[in-house]
Amino acid sequence: MIHASLKELAAALAARKISAVELATLFLDRIDKLNPTLNAFVTVDRDKTLALARDADARRAAGENGPLLGIPLAHKDIFCAEGWRTTCGSKMLANFVAPYDATVVARFKAAGAVTLGKCNMDEFAMGSSNETSFFGPVKNPWDTQRVPGGSSGGSAAALAARLAPAATGTDTGGSIRQPAALCGFTGLKPTYGVVSRWGMIAFASSLDQGGPMARSAEDCALLLNAMAGYDERDSTSLERPAEDYARALDQPLAGLRIGLPKEFFGAGMNDDVRAAVEAALAAYRQLGAVTVEVDLPNSGLSVPAYYVIAPAEASSNLSRFDGVRYGHRAADYADLNDMYSKSRAEGFGDEVKRRILVGTYVLSHGYYDAYYLQAQKIRRLIADDFVNAFKICDVIMGPTSPSTAFRLGEKAADPVQMYLSDIYTIAVNLAGLPGMSIPCGFDRQGLPVGLQLIGNGFDEARMLGIAHRYQEATDWHLRRPALAD
Repeated sequence: MIHASLKELAAALAARKISAVELATLFLDRIDKLNPTLNAFVTVDRDKTLALARDADARRAAGENGPLLGIPLAHKDIFCAEGWRTTCGSKMLANFVAPYDATVVARFKAAGAVTLGKCNMDEFAMGSSNETSFFGPVKNPWDTQRVPGGSSGGSAAALAARLAPAATGTDTGGSIRQPAALCGFTGLKPTYGVVSRWGMIAFASSLDQGGPMARSAEDCALLLNAMAGYDERDSTSLERPAEDYARALDQPLAGLRIGLPKEFFGAGMNDDVRAAVEAALAAYRQLGAVTVEVDLPNSGLSVPAYYVIAPAEASSNLSRFDGVRYGHRAADYADLNDMYSKSRAEGFGDEVKRRILVGTYVLSHGYYDAYYLQAQKIRRLIADDFVNAFKICDVIMGPTSPSTAFRLGEKAADPVQMYLSDIYTIAVNLAGLPGMSIPCGFDRQGLPVGLQLIGNGFDEARMLGIAHRYQEATDWHLRRPALAD
């Protein structure tokens, strides 16, 4: 059962071959066994999980038969979940218990999904390796001396090690897609505004987007069906008709135009990554697709633009953590300003402090026009590049990450090298487009390689179909680390 797809698990539950309680217990036992090694989960509450599972069994006994009813699910610890500790990977929120459900959590609860626990993450989603968490780094199940990617690294490790059959993540600059590539599964960042951000602790409000993480495109389609939809409580949520994201899974690929940005295939890409991506593109050609070269001339500016805009928004969003209303408060202080200063100094980690300082600087008088305003202009140019590219192609493909999983601590002392881990993913967030990563091979060390798909706005269903047809023809998404057996 731990290797079954969501559709197979749903069929087994519907046929009464296994109960939701038995299925949840199976995964809880694996978490007990493997989490001390991987550090994928921050919070597990067996009693809460089994209560949800019993409720799912009761709903099924009463005649309900939804596709996610009784399916176990892990949530990234950035989503508030009523009665669950919600830490965002930070000392600042180490003891915060959410009083309400985020919209994403509420929608999965309504669908009958069973929460297994809250997954570790880079502190306030700031990181590309899951090494900035207050609760310690997450280990990659393919090699526990390596990172799983970030910031959704806990969700990634849980999926790869079969501690959960599905998980939620968030993507601000690649934080679903990059760990999906490094851990060998499928991850989707939807179009900005498709999934509600209400109850999702904010990092950079114009970039953050929740999305599904699972073993296959088909599984991600089922999850997105539950996650997506308009939410009046979220001012960035888009009011659009509901759609079935699984509707195009069996659409043939004949005539599909795949755009290949020359900017994605230059220097800096690992040779093994290049070979795996090129083999995947050859497989798509065999399935009937054609490839065309496209230009994204401003994509090289995406990293500097992102690291002005995202810290600026973070410095504003994180100002709410002041030790007054909730979160960590310093034990010893002289006055109100001293309490603010000490609470934030003690509660935030180094990476969060670095980004707050950068963000405050670029928003300050005299620097706003020189940095923040210029970065927003570059953002517009990057979005226009994609508009032009999609005039001659249907989907854009390339590597998700320039390398496979690197060793723990390898880039910790060099923030710039760490930031460059997201060089192929950040532009998608700046443009607000959907992007996903699917497994497409391994390097010579046996580490997974990810292929990135970038679609036009609201093109998730087509992207999922394009990924699904590739996964029908290959078995990369079925491979698993030895630790997962």
